[in-house]
Amino acid sequence: MTSTQQQTTHAGTGTGPGARPHLALVDLGGNGPGGPDSAPGPDLDLPIGDEAADLLFREARTAYRFTAEPVGEDRIRALYDLVKYAPTAMNGQPLRVTLVRSPEARRRLLARLSPGNRAKSESAPLIAILSYDVDFHDTLPEVLPHAPTARDGFAEEGARIAFGQFNGALQAGYFLLGVRAVGLSAGPMGGFDRAGVDADFFPTGRQRSFLVVNIGHPAPDGTFPRSPRLPYERVVSVA
Repeated sequence: MTSTQQQTTHAGTGTGPGARPHLALVDLGGNGPGGPDSAPGPDLDLPIGDEAADLLFREARTAYRFTAEPVGEDRIRALYDLVKYAPTAMNGQPLRVTLVRSPEARRRLLARLSPGNRAKSESAPLIAILSYDVDFHDTLPEVLPHAPTARDGFAEEGARIAFGQFNGALQAGYFLLGVRAVGLSAGPMGGFDRAGVDADFFPTGRQRSFLVVNIGHPAPDGTFPRSPRLPYERVVSVA
């Protein structure tokens, strides 16, 4: 462990059986509560519980090496059944996920990755290409039925690209949490030849790639110690 800070549980001050824990910031390197640049955390019972909070946030790590244990279709379906509820403007849902499973597809994708990322993906049992659908507006009559003319507002491709980039990235954040929620680890990467990936996997031009995600169970040496996070006081302000 490093001296980075994380939230852990401590016994609450409530009385009687079943008193719920509260949260406090502690320093894992012996620098005292909260570390040198953090204030004490709030006493707060999380509705999702500490186990889920650890799985999704506090104990989760980006994975760089994976075991050979395969990732089945059932797990990816369970993942999507969670992340499909991510919010998007006008319920547009432009994100598209391409699972790279075949040896030939993996070979083509690896050739498009930056050199420093190839070994990471070589060890991953599953790789996903995240892209946005430039023609997402074609589904608006289906996903936004109370606004039957919404599609007409996206005649210009530039507006659709801007929409897809922003809302696709929003959905991608939920996708990474979904990977964690089904008991896997993710290794998202932006270092790849996007034009080359699009030419290889989306030759019609309808989809534009923006993220490659390695998915699987992390190897024992497959993560790095957590790096420091900025404290609340340096990030959150009140207007």
